[in-house]
Amino acid sequence: MGHGHAIGQKADLRSGPGVWYNANGVYFSSYVRLSHPMLLELQIRDFAIIDRLHLRLEEGFNVLTGETGAGKSIIIDALGTLRGEKADVTFVRAGCSRARIEGIFSLDDRAAVLPLLQEYGLYDEDDGQVILAREISAESGRSVARINGRAVSASVLREVGGCLIDIHGQHEGLSLFNPRTHLEMLDRFGELMPIRAQVAELVGQLRRTRNDLAELRRSELRRKERLEELRFLSEDVAAAKLRPGEEQDLLRERAVVQNAARITDLANDAYATLYEGRDSGRAAACPVLEAMAQIAAALEDLARLDPSVAHLAAQASDLQYQAEDLAASLRSYRLSLDFEADRIDQIEDRLTVLRDLQRKYGGDVAQLIERADRAEAEIERLTHSSEHIAALEQQDARQLGELASAALDLSRRRRAVGDQLAQLIEGAMADLAMPNIRFNVRMEHAEEHAGVPVPGAAPVAYDKTGIDRVEFMISPNPGEPLKPLARIASGGESARLLLALKSILSRVDEVPTLIFDEIDVGVGGRAGQVVGQKLWAITANHQVVCITHLPQVAAFADSHYHISKEFSSDRTRTTVRLLDDAQRVDELAAMLDGTPSEHSRANAREIIGRASGWKLQQRNPQLAR
Repeated sequence: MGHGHAIGQKADLRSGPGVWYNANGVYFSSYVRLSHPMLLELQIRDFAIIDRLHLRLEEGFNVLTGETGAGKSIIIDALGTLRGEKADVTFVRAGCSRARIEGIFSLDDRAAVLPLLQEYGLYDEDDGQVILAREISAESGRSVARINGRAVSASVLREVGGCLIDIHGQHEGLSLFNPRTHLEMLDRFGELMPIRAQVAELVGQLRRTRNDLAELRRSELRRKERLEELRFLSEDVAAAKLRPGEEQDLLRERAVVQNAARITDLANDAYATLYEGRDSGRAAACPVLEAMAQIAAALEDLARLDPSVAHLAAQASDLQYQAEDLAASLRSYRLSLDFEADRIDQIEDRLTVLRDLQRKYGGDVAQLIERADRAEAEIERLTHSSEHIAALEQQDARQLGELASAALDLSRRRRAVGDQLAQLIEGAMADLAMPNIRFNVRMEHAEEHAGVPVPGAAPVAYDKTGIDRVEFMISPNPGEPLKPLARIASGGESARLLLALKSILSRVDEVPTLIFDEIDVGVGGRAGQVVGQKLWAITANHQVVCITHLPQVAAFADSHYHISKEFSSDRTRTTVRLLDDAQRVDELAAMLDGTPSEHSRANAREIIGRASGWKLQQRNPQLAR
């Protein structure tokens, strides 16, 4: 269900790339119906009056109908809980330990949620799906959220869920009525995001320049004091002639000098034993070198008589040579022992110099050398700070001019897009039986002394989005002035305005699954057909799930589900079933007349036939010619 055929575009002055309007002004963002990310399955267990519910959804326009109180709103509550809204313990079905909701979503490589999933390490590219799950404990009242089987925080679930499902209802605090979102909607609709990104880059460059300027100007206030501090550090380190590793070398040398007498005695004793055969003044003995030579000679004679001890002769010969080398090294070491009488004092004096510098400036010798190098660079910068400030001021002026040019161009484009959007929304609202609605995109600027220059006006404030403050304005009745959307729209007006905006902005809305909860409340039968047309048109880029009481809306369904409430064993439970063609006729007849009759069934068939014909006509534009 929900699949169609590619059809062409009609030329229309209001149409942009990929945009089409039919003779009645109904908006379509694309007529090439392609598979896109969507909610495949929804499973709900022990949630309110739902004990077990497994709902398989289709592409296109999914409609849910049923009697009041059957549980339609509960499914919406479950979807809201799944996408990260506050979990309420009262949702747990009476007598059950926990409630569980799980949704399986298909993805593709264009899905806007992919970077977020990859950032949190929650996506396996081989799966092509993401599974959201949430459990609410009746005992603790706490909830546990999981994405692809991994536990996540509620904030992560809200981030990811918000990229997958958007829920709209007439009583909901919609982002549409939050002025902070209006600029984003306008720029996405007008395909202005690339230009806005260029403006953001220019703003970043200008801010960095101004931060550098501010730092230099702050430094200028205490420049003399800072220069004096830096010069003291640089001169002290230079005068001390520090070298890396010097302190460790001095400490090692001090340990040697402090033990000079003992070192000399030990070296002399070892050398004398090797060469003279005496040990610290004790009785004379055979010198070690002489004894080793005698042993080597004896073993060499023995090896001639018994070759099996040749290896012992070789070992003795090696030991003799090693002893001779040791004696030579000891002789050189003993001759190098020339301790100056005042060397220990020199070492202590030098260590005192190093430690005084460390106490004064902090850090070890290597850090002092590094700080002195940095001080030289800062001295150079501060000495020529006026030249640096002048250069940065020129850079500031140039970058501000570039930003002004880009921001004013973006602002002009926004005004044109805002006028186009207002015209389209007023046309869509007329289709929805509100022909007197006036809609306007208000753009304002805030003055700021250091802001972006505007020809013929005072400089204006800027940020990464540019210089404009955008808000949607509406006048629902003739003669009334335009007022902010958030303060003027009633429930019914909000629902229809939401639908008009969604139908127009659908091609730039990246959330794949849109849920509409009875947004047709207060809409009559004639306007209901237009509501159905607009909801169906949104499915060119989205999966749409709609709860409705209007048969004129339900007639446009690609998949029609009936929600009912059953009683068994003193318990109430909700069931959902997919209707076939005959069951759809009966359901629409019941919606028209309470109890299906031949007359109401005939009306239902007519409504369904009219909707099907209209859908076929949209898929095949040559039929409209």
